[in-house]
Amino acid sequence: MHWSDRALVLGCRALGESGVVLEAMTRGHGRHFGLVHGGRSRRLGPVLQPGNTLAVTWRARLDEQLGTYVVEEEVSRAARLIASAAALLGMATVASHLRLLAERDPHPVLFDAGEALLAHLDDPHLGPALFGLFELSLLAEFGFGLDLSACAVTGAEEDLIYVSPRSGRAVGRLPGEPYRDRLLPLPSFLREGIGAMPGAAELGEAFRLTGFFLSEHLYGARGQPLPDARARYVEMVTHMP
Repeated sequence: MHWSDRALVLGCRALGESGVVLEAMTRGHGRHFGLVHGGRSRRLGPVLQPGNTLAVTWRARLDEQLGTYVVEEEVSRAARLIASAAALLGMATVASHLRLLAERDPHPVLFDAGEALLAHLDDPHLGPALFGLFELSLLAEFGFGLDLSACAVTGAEEDLIYVSPRSGRAVGRLPGEPYRDRLLPLPSFLREGIGAMPGAAELGEAFRLTGFFLSEHLYGARGQPLPDARARYVEMVTHMP
């Protein structure tokens, strides 16, 4: 058994004298583990850092075995991410989110969203906005995607500023006004994409929105709290000057 793929490094753990077990999010084979011989060497140690993109080849005699990886660095980001405290917290949160996925279950859309996020994770303006969109993609991949296309009450597609915490559907300004205290705010960039960079208030609203549904459907369903790294990341990026 063998295959080749692109992979995002999520983490490693030592095995034996010089090897590591690499945990990687691959584009076509999902979250996948494999042994890297010599993974703690001077040559491979810097390559197997969280946030880097690799070209990997996995081999095993049987599909259910751990198998081995042969790796080659494609994009090196780790050194740049390490220089940013926010990016380090963001990377830890990305890894926690992706670990919710079943092993070896492909999610190419989520891989692409994750790679786009990691490419800009240390950008104090673009990174947090992409993070909010990544969390929307994560919810969608699990079957809990929010419907932000039209008002749940009127069907109108304009002036959507709320989301119902019960249905996950957008709600317009006028029909939502009487229930505003029970609705979640909808920052425009989550629906329309990133045009002008969202400010701290919008980012805070975005993370409150995605955090509610992540807690409700993904982490809470497993009896887990949202990652502490996420709370620290949100605090940091919503208070940057």
